[in-house]
Amino acid sequence: MTTSRPPRPPHPLRLGPRSVAALSLVSLVGVLAFCWPLFADAGSAVTSHAGDAPWLFAALLPLLVAVVVATIADRGMDAKAVAMLGVLAAVGAALRPLGAGTAGLEPMFFLMVLSGRVLGPGFGFVLGSVTMFASALLTGGVGPWMPFQMLSMGWFTMGAGLLPGPREVPPARAKPRAWGSPRGRAELLMLSVYGFVAAFAYGTVMNLQGWVLLQSPGSSGISFVPGAPLHENLVRFLAYVLATSLGWDLGRAALTVVLTLTVGGTLLRALRRATRRANFEAQVTFEAPERPSPSEAPHRTYITYDPK
Repeated sequence: MTTSRPPRPPHPLRLGPRSVAALSLVSLVGVLAFCWPLFADAGSAVTSHAGDAPWLFAALLPLLVAVVVATIADRGMDAKAVAMLGVLAAVGAALRPLGAGTAGLEPMFFLMVLSGRVLGPGFGFVLGSVTMFASALLTGGVGPWMPFQMLSMGWFTMGAGLLPGPREVPPARAKPRAWGSPRGRAELLMLSVYGFVAAFAYGTVMNLQGWVLLQSPGSSGISFVPGAPLHENLVRFLAYVLATSLGWDLGRAALTVVLTLTVGGTLLRALRRATRRANFEAQVTFEAPERPSPSEAPHRTYITYDPK
């Protein structure tokens, strides 16, 4: 048995054509699920998300399975990667109750940023969605918003894996990166900026899901009006975001930045070390033993033991 290691990809879990197709499909379904009420007619019987959440959840689960299967088919994920997915999802789900309900302080977001950075966009999308699903079961947060949260967290984590810059896992004998060095500080700063912006983006996307349920034509300047021109509803939506969730999103973004800058370097090293030791994508092949030529006599070794 011999083990050959291919050239190290930019991510430990690279994206192949099947993975890209699966991620594009699930993202397209997600965008349509969030945005279609904005284009529904005023007389339509379905102008909110009140009844479409079960259908979206039913569609999302097989799509997530399709992403995992596609990644396995592209040789970007093996049993060790699936095991790491489960561990990180469990840690993220356990982190969420520590701050949920308190000014938007949710420590799980910084873990998703660092995990997506190290493990790549495909792994990141699945990890974010599974983590949100597990945390919803743990905290009792199962409701019509849950499939939308799974999509939003998947995009949040996937975005960290798409950030520019070197993301390769260093070889075992490489000198560890000093996080006080300019390169280390630059990476942490980039992740902090991304976490800050993406935390607001996550809150804004989730506001879109809840805002379309607030239908009070003529009674408020922040309510969703079915059938109204798109630009008018977008102005109302911006007012709704500023009036209801800006402080909550700011707390989430600030905590993500603080945790990334303080413990991000240590956690990045740990994740990269675990990924390297897991030896992702090592190809194992079996070779038949060489047969001796007919002219060669089989070689035998006899060992005798002389007790004294």
